[in-house]
Amino acid sequence: MKKALLITLTLVFGLQTLCSQELAKVREDGKFGYIDKKAEFVIAPQFKKANSFADGVALVLDGKKWGYINPDGKWLLEPQFSKAKDFNSGVAMVMKDKKWMYIDKQGKELNFSDAEKLYPFKDGVAFIKAGKMVGFINPKGEVISKPTYKIIKGFQNGYARFANQSDQWGIIDNKGNIVIKPEYTSIGNYVNGVARAEKGEKVFGIASPNSFNKVDGATKIWDFRAGGKYTIAQKDEKIGFIDAAGKWVIEPQFVKAKPFKNGYAGVFNGNKWGFIDTNGKVVVDYKYDDVDFFDANGLAPVKIEEWGFINTKGELVIETKYGITAGSFGFLSGRVAEKGFVDGLARVKYNKSWGFLMPDGKLLGDKWFENAEPFVKIK
Repeated sequence: MKKALLITLTLVFGLQTLCSQELAKVREDGKFGYIDKKAEFVIAPQFKKANSFADGVALVLDGKKWGYINPDGKWLLEPQFSKAKDFNSGVAMVMKDKKWMYIDKQGKELNFSDAEKLYPFKDGVAFIKAGKMVGFINPKGEVISKPTYKIIKGFQNGYARFANQSDQWGIIDNKGNIVIKPEYTSIGNYVNGVARAEKGEKVFGIASPNSFNKVDGATKIWDFRAGGKYTIAQKDEKIGFIDAAGKWVIEPQFVKAKPFKNGYAGVFNGNKWGFIDTNGKVVVDYKYDDVDFFDANGLAPVKIEEWGFINTKGELVIETKYGITAGSFGFLSGRVAEKGFVDGLARVKYNKSWGFLMPDGKLLGDKWFENAEPFVKIK
C-alpha cells in the first residue's frame, strides 16, 4: 500500500513539475537554446533560428529546414519544412514541396481546406476566405463561421473585432457567437466583458453585450487591461480614467497616462512621469522620463536616462542603468512584451547583453546572453 502511494505521489509530482516547466529562448555564441529559471541550459544553444515554445513545442531551424522540438530537446518532427509557423491548438501551418498545408503533431497532413491561401491558427481558430469575405474554422477543420464578414481582426483571449458588409463593427467569439452586435463605427478589444466603441460620428462610450454607455465629453477611449477596473479616456485634450459603466472616476487632468495595474497607474504632467492610486492621488512624485506598470511584487520600472525599479513608496531599489524595451529579434507572436517583472523576473539589457533580474536586483544565474526572450510556461 505504501509502495503504491509512493509511486502515485511520484507520478503526480512529476506531472506537476512537467506542467509547471518554464523555458526562455536565449542566444549564446550566435546560436539559440533554451534555459530554465536557474539560467541553466535545458536545451544547448545549437540553432541558427528558433521560436519560443508555443503549444508545448518550439519551432527551430536546423540547417536549411524547420522542425519542432519538445521541451527535452528531442525532435517532435525532424527538420523537413522549408517554412513553418508555430503550433496552436495542436495544428501548425508548414510549407513542404512548395505547398502550404496544415499538419498535426504527428506530422500528418490535415486536409481542412482547398483554398489557395491558408492562414495560421491562433487562439484556436484559423481564417478562411471566399472572395473578399472572411470566416474561420476550428482545429478539427469544422467551419465555425462561414465567410460572411468583411473584416475579422485577430482573436485575443477568445474574442475578435469584426465588421459586416455595411462597415459596422461588433465583437465575435471563437465559437462563432456574436457577443456585441455590429452597430458601431469602430470598436476596441473585448476585455472584462466590455469594449470601447464609437457610435455614429464621434460619440464615444463603452459597449457591452446589452448596452452602450456614452462617456460624457470623451473624444478618445483606450482599451481596458485584463482584470483592470478602469481605463484611460480623453476629454478636452486631457486624460482621465473611466470605469466599465463609462463613468468618470478620475477627472481628466493629465497630459498622458498608462492603464492601472495592481492599484497604480503611471501619469504624465507634461514634464515628468509619476504614479497615482485608484483615488487619483499622486503617490509617487513626477520625476521620471518614463514609467511602466507595478507588478504584484510591488516593483515598477522607471526611467532616468536608463531603466531601474522603484517600490510603491517611490524608493529606488534597483538602480537605473538597464534597457528594458522589447527587442526586435522575434518576440512571441501576438504578445505584447512587458517591460517589468513578469512571474518574478524582469528581462533587462546591460552593455549590449540580456539577462533576467530577480526582485533583489541580482542577476539570474549571474549570466548574460546575447539575446533573451521572456519565459514561457510549457503546457
